[in-house]
Amino acid sequence: MVIDQALSLIKSGARVFVHGCGGSPRYLNRLLANRAGDLRRVEIISVNPLDDTFTNPELKDSFFNNSLFASSFVRSSITNGAASYIPTFLNEMPRLFDENILPLDAALIQVSPPDQHGYCSLGISVEVTQAAIRNAKKVFAQINRHMPRVHGDTFLHMNEIDAYVEYDEPLIELNYSKQITQIERKIGKKVAELIDDRSTLQLGIGPIPNSILTCLDNHKDLSIATEVLSDGVIPLLENGVITNRYKHFHPGKTTCTFILGTKKLYDFVNDNPNVLSLDVSVTNDPAQIRRNPRMCAINSALEIDLTGQICADSLGTMQYSGVGGQMDFMRGAGLSKHGKPIIALPSQTPKGISRIVNTLKPGAAVTTTRAHVHYVVTEYGVANLFGKNCQQRAKALIELAHPNHRESLERAAYKRFKALY
Repeated sequence: MVIDQALSLIKSGARVFVHGCGGSPRYLNRLLANRAGDLRRVEIISVNPLDDTFTNPELKDSFFNNSLFASSFVRSSITNGAASYIPTFLNEMPRLFDENILPLDAALIQVSPPDQHGYCSLGISVEVTQAAIRNAKKVFAQINRHMPRVHGDTFLHMNEIDAYVEYDEPLIELNYSKQITQIERKIGKKVAELIDDRSTLQLGIGPIPNSILTCLDNHKDLSIATEVLSDGVIPLLENGVITNRYKHFHPGKTTCTFILGTKKLYDFVNDNPNVLSLDVSVTNDPAQIRRNPRMCAINSALEIDLTGQICADSLGTMQYSGVGGQMDFMRGAGLSKHGKPIIALPSQTPKGISRIVNTLKPGAAVTTTRAHVHYVVTEYGVANLFGKNCQQRAKALIELAHPNHRESLERAAYKRFKALY
């Protein structure tokens, strides 16, 4: 079946999964968008979509984005009601398809060319895609020679694909290596000091995680069991700092569920047997994460209140990102032997607004509860909240705040708690 005929099977009101993150099949997306005039309210399901094809305001009557993570490409559409967000732990997302909670009419995916046995690789983005393939009525693929052949839960046979098109185009790239500020460097150094030799790491993507990775050159026998793999791990793997020797979850292997960075990273993971990209129900399962001793889960926040509540996915009522895997890894690290759940954030925004606040903004979502938060790091220091009462937490967090805000936070804390000690 030629791809144009295949896409014509998608009708108004259909629910379509679109391969997310850097795996977005942009050529297929464009082909489907070309049929916008024939379609109404086609629901697009994706994880962290990094393509704006279906958020074009001119196509709002044809496509509705029901996103599993609110990337910058869908954020404004959610705000104006042209899209929405499904709050879900990342490790549970495959259940939405496997349990028929979100039945799929079609799945649009991007894969590497098939090998001699007919197997393609999902390459840089596995996350929930295998569950979508298992359950979609039709699977349509863009075969792209730029997609690396990554090991792990990435493979599917050509027989599982109902229609495909061969179309080569560069993959989506993100590069944070040249965007590290002095504040982010200070935070990176303080977090690195919390990481013991033989620890297993989970980090996100962005300037702070990249800064942390640049501060680990003198560590020994580190391991990676993460959600997203970025460029920053490459020198540590090449220099022998990361050996994956002491992790219990796939020892000897770097594990992730998606890969996002530059072409250098995509070339590095291509046919690399030491890198496994696994289904998110496995990588983000707290029961698997906790198996690794000295598990360090390093995440960030938009705000933290004086008791330790973390808001990482909304600005007040505005959906900014998503629950994602923060709770998966924070809980797993908290249960790990000698594990360290870590929240790292600048003390204030670029506009000088404190990220450490008395109470979260009205309508703000609590991404990680105060009971799950242990270590908090800003450029001003480190606080371990585990075992501290509310007054002690408030005092410790105020010491991490920017000096411009400490006096007002102290007044608010005394009014709220009556005492600090």
